[in-house]
Amino acid sequence: MTEKLFSPLALGAVTLQHRVVMAPLTRMRASPDGNVPTAQNALYYAQRATPGGLLIAEASPVSWQGHGHAKVPGIHTPAQIAGWRLVTDAVHAKGGVIYLQLWHTGRVSHSSFQADGGAPVGPSAIAAQGMTTARDGTPSPFEVPRALDTAEMPELVECWRQAAANAISAGFDGVEIHGANGYLLEQFLQSRSNQRTDRYGGSIENLCRLHLEIAQAVATEIGADRTGIRLSPWGVANDSGETDPMPLYSHLVRELAKINLVYLHLIEPRASGTGKADIVREGQPSTAEIFRPLWPNVLIDAGGYDRDGALQTVREGRADAVAFGRFFISNPDLPRRVEIGAPFTPYQRATFYGGGAAGYTDYPTLTTPA
Repeated sequence: MTEKLFSPLALGAVTLQHRVVMAPLTRMRASPDGNVPTAQNALYYAQRATPGGLLIAEASPVSWQGHGHAKVPGIHTPAQIAGWRLVTDAVHAKGGVIYLQLWHTGRVSHSSFQADGGAPVGPSAIAAQGMTTARDGTPSPFEVPRALDTAEMPELVECWRQAAANAISAGFDGVEIHGANGYLLEQFLQSRSNQRTDRYGGSIENLCRLHLEIAQAVATEIGADRTGIRLSPWGVANDSGETDPMPLYSHLVRELAKINLVYLHLIEPRASGTGKADIVREGQPSTAEIFRPLWPNVLIDAGGYDRDGALQTVREGRADAVAFGRFFISNPDLPRRVEIGAPFTPYQRATFYGGGAAGYTDYPTLTTPA
């Protein structure tokens, strides 16, 4: 019997040939001058492309204001669009499917990334707890953000719409809205970071407004069948977290379903924050199991999966596909390894962010061992 994880899955206008998805992974290897994807980035994604396999490319800011890390690729200039075309062409040449994650870091950016050295922006003038890194690599406490004015919100939504259009121009098959992990959209969503008194704060409906406005704008621009979204209801990354996320996220998921987005991508709470450290949070709820009944379209689940967990989750219908992050970094041929039960190459955390080929394009495959 063929495992369901390796059966076809309709995703909008395309049909995936298997359900092992590459999660969006910040790698900080774009050009330092203009944050443009390069031929090295194209090689990295091409190595991980498989016929009918979905790759979700790394989080890419929708504007200069949205940047918060050095050498991350953007999707808001002609040069960036052209750079991403190198990537999408390389993936499509391997028969792969590739989406781009659209991002705005919000209050967890740093003034050194902002125009004229101004404060990063957020829903309210509340600093996140913890540390970030300035453009020159210096560790710095999170700064107090400038609260976005109500009058600025249409322009913010427009940035996401235009970024989605740019992604399609760059050859992507679709986009994923980054609504998770303590970045700008989740900052608006959660009461710990949003103390607004206008139509973007207070009630659950108002807290969800920005997610829904952006989702609708993007879906209208490129089609709901090419628009996904990522959420982390029990996440704690970047000083995020809601005391009782169920009412808030249940409302949001139901409203997103009305827009008919092609997929919902959930992060399991056990893995929140694992981009910075290998810490597994024990005794957490199953996000996929809880929200599966509320979501009628494709559900992708991510966070701390091994082979057996991925097979079981899809076999039992808790999710339609499973996204792998860290092990897709160190195993370019991860879908094949999962399929045949081959061991995974361990990842090297020291080379996750920034650098060159080491820890990026030099990991072995089963057919090209180290």
